[in-house]
Amino acid sequence: MGFLKFAAVFAAAGFVSVGVAKADDLVFTLKNGTNSVLTEFYTSPVNVNEWEEDVLGRDVLNPGESARVTIADGRKVCKYDMKFEFSEDSDLDTTTDTQDLCELGEYTITE
Repeated sequence: MGFLKFAAVFAAAGFVSVGVAKADDLVFTLKNGTNSVLTEFYTSPVNVNEWEEDVLGRDVLNPGESARVTIADGRKVCKYDMKFEFSEDSDLDTTTDTQDLCELGEYTITE
């Protein structure tokens, strides 16, 4: 199993990828606990009615892989909606969930 490392930073101007997280950033490990390739992962604060940029960008998260995710969007909120999309050959439907990311150290998407 590989370990994919990346940090996703959301700024008002758009999506920027960086390697260092600030103290105020929401940081957690995302693990793909399914048997399918996770191709897209979106987040947005619960009070926002549109999804932010795809956190994975051009990357994917294969079954069993983990990624360190940093959300640095400048907002002072903890509850985020999350949306997961899988490869076209997967039997899994798009999945959504809501979590308090300030308290979350790891999130595993399962079937």
